[in-house]
Amino acid sequence: MTDGTPGVPNVGGSSDDACGDDCGCGASNKEVRADGGGAVNVDENGQLGDIEFTEPSVGKSQDVDSPGADPTERVGVPEGVDLDTPTYSIRSEMNDIETPDEKTWFMELDEAVIDADRCIQCGTCVAACPSDSIGVGDDGKPELVKMCTGCSMCWDFCPRGGMRYERQWKITGGEDNVSGAGDPITEFTAKVRDDWHEDAQDGGVVTAMLSTLLEDGEIDGALVATESEEEPWKAESFLATSHEDLVENAGSFYNQTMALGNLSLDQWEHKLPDKDPADLSLALVGTPCEIEGVRALQDFDWSKGAQDELLNAVEYRISLMCTKNFNYERLIGEQLAEKRDIYPEDIGKMDVIEGEMRVYGKDGEQIIAEDVGEFHDATLKGCDECADFTGLTSDVTVGSVGSADGYSSVIVRSEQGLKAWEATEPHLEHRDLDSRKAVGKLQGWDKKKAFESLERPFDPDAPRFISYTDHAEYYGTEVAPHDRGH
Repeated sequence: MTDGTPGVPNVGGSSDDACGDDCGCGASNKEVRADGGGAVNVDENGQLGDIEFTEPSVGKSQDVDSPGADPTERVGVPEGVDLDTPTYSIRSEMNDIETPDEKTWFMELDEAVIDADRCIQCGTCVAACPSDSIGVGDDGKPELVKMCTGCSMCWDFCPRGGMRYERQWKITGGEDNVSGAGDPITEFTAKVRDDWHEDAQDGGVVTAMLSTLLEDGEIDGALVATESEEEPWKAESFLATSHEDLVENAGSFYNQTMALGNLSLDQWEHKLPDKDPADLSLALVGTPCEIEGVRALQDFDWSKGAQDELLNAVEYRISLMCTKNFNYERLIGEQLAEKRDIYPEDIGKMDVIEGEMRVYGKDGEQIIAEDVGEFHDATLKGCDECADFTGLTSDVTVGSVGSADGYSSVIVRSEQGLKAWEATEPHLEHRDLDSRKAVGKLQGWDKKKAFESLERPFDPDAPRFISYTDHAEYYGTEVAPHDRGH
């Protein structure tokens, strides 16, 4: 410097630009060093050379495997400094803006349904989310995968949350759908004529119906259940696009697939014809709660995120009679393997019929036939609140109750269902339903169980959606759990 003020020398200039020896700053050209003791990237004459950068570490992370290592410890934090990530409650500390009353967040659905062990794993919340913020966790339950926008859709359409499913029956099927087995167009006991149904459940009617619709060009695919390659007897969603696909995946599994969370076009595009998604047509086979979710979502014209195109493409809805479903780990792992020494690789077929859980070996021999009540600990607890044994919002309902062994009971509920039935009829042996009384009796039992379990009123005439605050009052659930750092 030339004004006698201590400072940094102009390292790129001449020696005349350096401070004098009497300055005291040590910045003469003789003292500029490139050895790490002074300016870096500067040669002995004070000239700027090539800049060198330290290469970042590759393949290194916090040590969590060594003895004594703590994977929860924050590394590199100065002593005495608290850098804990703030919870959602920081919002109220930063400003005085309150969440609008009409906003319902995934955290509230989580609090009231998932954490409360009431989730029935239908996947409706995943399909409803317009921002694709909800995914499926390793435990088969919905989880938040990115920021929630508070749009309320996941809450509104959850059959154990904001959707009053008995109102959905009435909207879909008319006044008579609130009692008994609904108001069917016609009912049959049936089984397929061909021998390819041997691996199918009961009479093979669902497989025959889907195969016929595919061969007739009525649908481009059918979302059904298949067995996981990694875990025997664990159901996963599968898009069948051929007769062979359907026969290979015939049969029932007694855990949910999160079906409505598996309707992304990207997931199945490789199996579908190359045409405008608006021109695609699909069938969906599911439990009554899944069909309730589909029908409710299709009633509203708004974006459902990645599920939008295929959800709207579902034109045939086939429901399986269902009193309750099971948690895979609790049924296969605990109840069968641990308690009864029946391991998944030894099971050839499972069935819940006549109030019994029946398990058969690979050779077709029956291993056990026990009262299904003995497996209550393995059921999804949210199923207790369901009064829809026969799938009142479906186009066609299929099950074993009400028909002889080896046959299926078929309830046709809509014009679309009748169209599917009439196309399939030539491939079936059928007669009038063997026992309407048996179907009605189990439907009545299911409703009674639901009335005992529901904390809210059962009211087909009430609004379709239940507010979170109303639900919280009925169930004693905390309002705005995110404000306490949920």
